[in-house]
Amino acid sequence: MAAAVGVTAFAQAPAPANTPVASQPAASPVPPAEPVQTPATQPGDAPAAPVIASAALPRDLSPWGMFLNADIVVKIVMVGLIFASLVTWTVWLAKNLELWKATRNGRAALAVLNEVRSLAEANARLGNSSESVARLLRTAVHEVQISPHPDPESLKERVSWLLERVEASASRRIGRGMGLLASIGATAPFVGLFGTVWGIMNSFIGISNAHTTNLAVVAPGIAEALLATALGLFAAIPAVVIYNAFSRAIGGYRALLADGSALVMRLLSRDCERVSPLSRAAAE
Repeated sequence: MAAAVGVTAFAQAPAPANTPVASQPAASPVPPAEPVQTPATQPGDAPAAPVIASAALPRDLSPWGMFLNADIVVKIVMVGLIFASLVTWTVWLAKNLELWKATRNGRAALAVLNEVRSLAEANARLGNSSESVARLLRTAVHEVQISPHPDPESLKERVSWLLERVEASASRRIGRGMGLLASIGATAPFVGLFGTVWGIMNSFIGISNAHTTNLAVVAPGIAEALLATALGLFAAIPAVVIYNAFSRAIGGYRALLADGSALVMRLLSRDCERVSPLSRAAAE
């Protein structure tokens, strides 16, 4: 009886603290949670943050800023196109003044040739002028003076040849600068395109070196390259328009010279029918 009570008491007694319980294992201590490191806080990526921040910052995309930041080849192209534009407007100003003066003096000379009745009278009024129509008149008078008692038909033929050469010389003189305008109008767009291709090529090289496709890396270079194309058009379009306008004006001036030659030949024909005025013109 006593042994049974002892066994029961032993079974109800609590187990010692250092005795492991098979049904309930001891809980292991939980280590403190480590903070999660974001890519921005990782030590290995620390140098990339300033690069990305600087690439995201916008550059000066004004025309002057793009010119200063452009490649040296693109800068040379831009400077050349700006110089070509200045040449175009200089030719426009000079040629406008030249054509206006030549046309005004030519029309005044034509009015005189329409009023006079002989080469001698016309030479007395226009002989000291340096205008092209006056040169036509002086050429005819000089041929009459060095051809005493000429055959009228032979004289007319010689004077006609000389007048053609004077017309050609005046046309060449009034057409100076037109070739320059034609060259600028034809080549300026392609020169600007060359600068654009060069700038875009450098932009893609920059993408390859930076190992990123961020738009902030490539946009400034492309903008600088496109500025070269804009300058090419800025130089070419006025050159083409001015060339066409001057072509029409020079065509009108050549027609004026042709009218002057016709009037000189008319006066020569009249003098050939009158021996005395022709002799007097030769004597003078």
